[in-house]
Amino acid sequence: MKLATWNVNSVRKRVGQVQSWLSREAPDVLILQELKCEARDFPELDFASLGYRAEILGQKAYNGVAVLSRLPFEVRARALPGLTPPPGAEAVDARYLEIALPQLVIGGLYAPNGNSGGIEGFRRKLSWLDALIARAKTLLAADIPLILAGDFNVCPDDDDLAPGALAPDDALVRPESRARFRTLLWLGLTDALRALTPEGPIYTFWDYQAGAFAADRGLRIDHVLLSPTLAERLVAAQVDRAARAAEQPSDHAPVVVTLD
Repeated sequence: MKLATWNVNSVRKRVGQVQSWLSREAPDVLILQELKCEARDFPELDFASLGYRAEILGQKAYNGVAVLSRLPFEVRARALPGLTPPPGAEAVDARYLEIALPQLVIGGLYAPNGNSGGIEGFRRKLSWLDALIARAKTLLAADIPLILAGDFNVCPDDDDLAPGALAPDDALVRPESRARFRTLLWLGLTDALRALTPEGPIYTFWDYQAGAFAADRGLRIDHVLLSPTLAERLVAAQVDRAARAAEQPSDHAPVVVTLD
Protein backbone atom coordinates (compact mmCIF):
# COMPACT_ATOMS: atom_id res chain seq x y z
CA MET A 1 0.00 0.00 0.00
CA LYS A 2 1.24 3.46 -0.91
CA LEU A 3 -0.16 6.43 1.00
CA ALA A 4 0.67 10.11 0.73
CA THR A 5 -0.26 13.32 2.51
CA TRP A 6 -0.01 16.74 0.91
CA ASN A 7 -1.00 20.23 2.02
CA VAL A 8 -1.82 21.67 -1.40
CA ASN A 9 -2.54 25.25 -0.28
CA SER A 10 -5.64 25.68 -2.51
CA VAL A 11 -6.70 22.60 -4.43
CA ARG A 12 -8.38 24.52 -7.25
CA LYS A 13 -5.19 26.47 -7.92
CA ARG A 14 -3.10 23.26 -7.94
CA VAL A 15 -5.50 20.78 -9.56
CA GLY A 16 -3.23 20.27 -12.58
CA GLN A 17 -0.23 19.64 -10.36
CA VAL A 18 -2.13 17.14 -8.23
CA GLN A 19 -3.37 15.33 -11.34
CA SER A 20 0.14 15.09 -12.76
CA TRP A 21 1.50 13.89 -9.43
CA LEU A 22 -1.20 11.23 -9.10
CA SER A 23 -0.52 10.01 -12.64
CA ARG A 24 3.20 9.77 -11.93
CA GLU A 25 3.22 8.39 -8.37
CA ALA A 26 -0.08 6.43 -8.35
CA PRO A 27 -0.63 6.25 -4.57
CA ASP A 28 -3.48 4.12 -3.33
CA VAL A 29 -4.58 6.94 -1.01
CA LEU A 30 -3.78 10.65 -1.01
CA ILE A 31 -4.74 12.83 1.97
CA LEU A 32 -5.07 16.53 1.10
CA GLN A 33 -5.11 19.56 3.39
CA GLU A 34 -5.77 23.29 3.10
CA LEU A 35 -8.29 22.88 0.29
CA LYS A 36 -9.54 26.47 0.69
CA CYS A 37 -12.89 25.64 -0.89
CA GLU A 38 -16.29 24.22 -0.06
CA ALA A 39 -17.08 20.65 -1.05
CA ARG A 40 -19.26 21.78 -3.97
CA ASP A 41 -16.28 23.60 -5.51
CA PHE A 42 -13.80 20.75 -5.13
CA PRO A 43 -12.54 19.47 -8.54
CA GLU A 44 -13.81 15.95 -7.87
CA LEU A 45 -14.27 14.93 -11.50
CA ASP A 46 -10.66 15.80 -12.36
CA PHE A 47 -9.51 13.12 -9.95
CA ALA A 48 -12.29 10.66 -10.74
CA SER A 49 -10.93 10.53 -14.30
CA LEU A 50 -7.77 9.03 -12.81
CA GLY A 51 -9.66 6.41 -10.83
CA TYR A 52 -9.84 8.19 -7.47
CA ARG A 53 -12.95 8.50 -5.36
CA ALA A 54 -13.01 11.70 -3.31
CA GLU A 55 -14.44 12.44 0.11
CA ILE A 56 -14.34 16.15 0.89
CA LEU A 57 -14.65 18.15 4.08
CA GLY A 58 -14.54 21.70 2.79
CA GLN A 59 -14.70 25.20 4.20
CA LYS A 60 -15.00 28.45 2.31
CA ALA A 61 -11.59 30.08 1.72
CA TYR A 62 -9.92 28.32 4.67
CA ASN A 63 -8.85 24.92 5.97
CA GLY A 64 -10.44 21.80 4.44
CA VAL A 65 -9.29 18.20 4.16
CA ALA A 66 -10.04 15.48 1.61
CA VAL A 67 -9.27 11.86 0.83
CA LEU A 68 -8.59 10.56 -2.68
CA SER A 69 -8.59 6.77 -2.84
CA ARG A 70 -8.40 4.01 -5.41
CA LEU A 71 -9.44 1.58 -2.67
CA PRO A 72 -12.99 1.23 -1.29
CA PHE A 73 -13.58 3.04 1.98
CA GLU A 74 -16.24 4.23 4.40
CA VAL A 75 -16.34 7.54 6.27
CA ARG A 76 -16.16 7.15 10.04
CA ALA A 77 -15.91 10.76 11.28
CA ARG A 78 -15.92 14.28 9.89
CA ALA A 79 -14.60 15.98 13.03
CA LEU A 80 -12.71 15.07 16.16
CA PRO A 81 -15.05 14.08 18.99
CA GLY A 82 -15.24 16.52 21.87
CA LEU A 83 -14.40 19.72 20.02
CA THR A 84 -16.66 22.75 20.26
CA PRO A 85 -17.02 25.47 17.60
CA PRO A 86 -15.02 28.66 18.11
CA PRO A 87 -16.96 31.74 19.26
CA GLY A 88 -19.44 32.90 16.64
CA ALA A 89 -19.15 29.75 14.50
CA GLU A 90 -21.85 27.14 13.92
CA ALA A 91 -19.46 24.24 13.43
CA VAL A 92 -15.85 23.30 14.09
CA ASP A 93 -13.33 24.06 11.37
CA ALA A 94 -12.89 21.50 8.57
CA ARG A 95 -9.74 19.84 9.90
CA TYR A 96 -10.30 16.11 10.43
CA LEU A 97 -11.67 13.38 8.17
CA GLU A 98 -11.53 9.75 9.24
CA ILE A 99 -12.06 6.82 6.89
CA ALA A 100 -11.99 3.05 7.15
CA LEU A 101 -10.36 0.94 4.48
CA PRO A 102 -10.24 -2.84 4.64
CA GLN A 103 -8.22 -3.69 7.78
CA LEU A 104 -7.17 -0.14 8.74
CA VAL A 105 -8.36 3.36 9.65
CA ILE A 106 -6.88 6.63 8.37
CA GLY A 107 -7.32 9.99 10.06
CA GLY A 108 -6.52 12.80 7.65
CA LEU A 109 -5.84 16.00 9.56
CA TYR A 110 -4.91 19.67 9.37
CA ALA A 111 -4.06 20.91 12.85
CA PRO A 112 -4.39 24.60 13.76
CA ASN A 113 -1.28 26.71 13.34
CA GLY A 114 -1.71 28.42 16.70
CA ASN A 115 0.13 31.64 15.89
CA SER A 116 -2.95 33.77 15.23
CA GLY A 117 -5.55 34.80 17.76
CA GLY A 118 -3.13 35.43 20.60
CA ILE A 119 -3.33 33.32 23.73
CA GLU A 120 -6.77 32.02 22.81
CA GLY A 121 -5.57 30.93 19.37
CA PHE A 122 -2.76 28.92 20.90
CA ARG A 123 -5.13 27.43 23.46
CA ARG A 124 -7.40 26.25 20.64
CA LYS A 125 -4.41 24.58 18.96
CA LEU A 126 -3.59 22.68 22.13
CA SER A 127 -7.24 21.72 22.65
CA TRP A 128 -7.37 20.39 19.11
CA LEU A 129 -4.23 18.32 19.62
CA ASP A 130 -5.65 17.02 22.92
CA ALA A 131 -8.76 15.87 21.06
CA LEU A 132 -6.54 14.14 18.49
CA ILE A 133 -4.68 12.35 21.29
CA ALA A 134 -7.97 11.22 22.81
CA ARG A 135 -9.16 9.90 19.44
CA ALA A 136 -5.91 8.03 18.90
CA LYS A 137 -6.19 6.48 22.37
CA THR A 138 -9.71 5.26 21.59
CA LEU A 139 -8.75 3.69 18.28
CA LEU A 140 -5.56 2.11 19.61
CA ALA A 141 -7.40 0.70 22.64
CA ALA A 142 -9.78 -0.99 20.20
CA ASP A 143 -6.74 -2.56 18.49
CA ILE A 144 -7.58 -0.85 15.21
CA PRO A 145 -4.63 -0.48 12.78
CA LEU A 146 -4.33 3.29 12.48
CA ILE A 147 -2.65 5.91 10.32
CA LEU A 148 -2.72 9.59 11.26
CA ALA A 149 -1.54 11.66 8.31
CA GLY A 150 -1.49 15.34 7.51
CA ASP A 151 -0.21 18.76 8.46
CA PHE A 152 0.25 18.64 12.24
CA ASN A 153 1.72 22.17 12.39
CA VAL A 154 4.34 20.91 14.85
CA CYS A 155 8.11 20.66 14.36
CA PRO A 156 8.79 17.77 16.75
CA ASP A 157 12.52 18.38 17.26
CA ASP A 158 15.27 20.83 16.41
CA ASP A 159 16.33 18.71 13.42
CA ASP A 160 12.88 19.41 11.98
CA LEU A 161 13.54 23.07 11.22
CA ALA A 162 16.40 24.96 9.64
CA PRO A 163 18.46 27.08 12.05
CA GLY A 164 16.76 30.42 12.56
CA ALA A 165 13.67 29.46 10.55
CA LEU A 166 11.32 30.11 13.49
CA ALA A 167 11.44 32.17 16.65
CA PRO A 168 11.66 30.13 19.87
CA ASP A 169 8.15 31.23 20.88
CA ASP A 170 6.54 30.19 17.59
CA ALA A 171 3.54 27.91 18.16
CA LEU A 172 5.06 25.20 15.94
CA VAL A 173 8.02 24.71 18.28
CA ARG A 174 6.68 25.72 21.68
CA PRO A 175 7.19 23.05 24.35
CA GLU A 176 3.45 22.55 24.76
CA SER A 177 3.03 21.72 21.05
CA ARG A 178 5.99 19.38 20.99
CA ALA A 179 4.75 17.67 24.16
CA ARG A 180 1.46 16.82 22.42
CA PHE A 181 3.32 15.28 19.49
CA ARG A 182 5.47 13.23 21.86
CA THR A 183 2.32 12.03 23.61
CA LEU A 184 1.09 10.59 20.32
CA LEU A 185 4.36 8.70 19.97
CA TRP A 186 4.19 7.51 23.59
CA LEU A 187 0.78 5.99 22.80
CA GLY A 188 2.64 3.63 20.48
CA LEU A 189 2.49 5.48 17.16
CA THR A 190 5.58 5.55 14.93
CA ASP A 191 6.76 8.63 13.02
CA ALA A 192 7.27 7.04 9.59
CA LEU A 193 9.88 9.49 8.29
CA ARG A 194 11.96 9.36 11.46
CA ALA A 195 11.70 5.58 11.69
CA LEU A 196 13.78 5.31 8.52
CA THR A 197 15.81 8.53 8.89
CA PRO A 198 16.33 8.93 12.63
CA GLU A 199 18.73 11.87 12.50
CA GLY A 200 19.44 14.94 10.42
CA PRO A 201 17.32 17.59 8.73
CA ILE A 202 14.10 16.58 6.97
CA TYR A 203 11.77 19.30 5.72
CA THR A 204 8.26 19.20 4.22
CA PHE A 205 7.51 22.94 4.10
CA TRP A 206 9.44 25.92 2.72
CA ASP A 207 8.06 29.45 2.93
CA TYR A 208 7.53 31.35 -0.30
CA GLN A 209 9.49 34.32 1.05
CA ALA A 210 13.20 35.10 0.91
CA GLY A 211 14.22 32.15 -1.26
CA ALA A 212 13.55 29.63 1.51
CA PHE A 213 13.35 26.62 -0.81
CA ALA A 214 16.50 27.46 -2.75
CA ALA A 215 18.33 27.94 0.55
CA ASP A 216 16.72 24.78 2.00
CA ARG A 217 15.43 26.77 4.95
CA GLY A 218 12.47 24.57 5.75
CA LEU A 219 10.31 22.94 8.39
CA ARG A 220 9.02 19.41 8.95
CA ILE A 221 5.39 19.80 9.94
CA ASP A 222 3.71 17.16 7.73
CA HIS A 223 3.75 13.71 9.32
CA VAL A 224 2.52 10.14 8.92
CA LEU A 225 2.10 8.24 12.18
CA LEU A 226 1.58 4.46 12.18
CA SER A 227 0.16 2.12 14.80
CA PRO A 228 2.42 -0.82 15.78
CA THR A 229 1.14 -3.44 13.35
CA LEU A 230 1.43 -1.00 10.44
CA ALA A 231 4.85 0.25 11.56
CA GLU A 232 6.09 -3.33 11.22
CA ARG A 233 5.11 -3.17 7.53
CA LEU A 234 6.89 0.12 6.79
CA VAL A 235 9.31 -0.22 3.87
CA ALA A 236 9.71 3.36 2.58
CA ALA A 237 9.02 6.95 3.65
CA GLN A 238 10.23 10.05 1.85
CA VAL A 239 9.46 13.67 1.03
CA ASP A 240 8.83 14.39 -2.66
CA ARG A 241 10.80 17.61 -2.94
CA ALA A 242 10.32 17.66 -6.72
CA ALA A 243 6.70 18.69 -6.20
CA ARG A 244 7.84 21.75 -4.23
CA ALA A 245 10.25 22.64 -7.07
CA ALA A 246 7.46 22.68 -9.67
CA GLU A 247 6.10 25.88 -11.19
CA GLN A 248 3.72 27.75 -8.84
CA PRO A 249 3.91 25.00 -6.22
CA SER A 250 2.31 24.58 -2.84
CA ASP A 251 4.65 25.60 -0.06
CA HIS A 252 4.45 21.99 1.19
CA ALA A 253 5.79 18.83 -0.44
CA PRO A 254 4.04 15.44 -0.35
CA VAL A 255 5.11 12.87 2.22
CA VAL A 256 4.91 9.37 0.73
CA VAL A 257 4.84 6.15 2.77
CA THR A 258 4.87 2.58 1.46
CA LEU A 259 3.71 -0.41 3.51
CA ASP A 260 4.52 -4.00 2.63
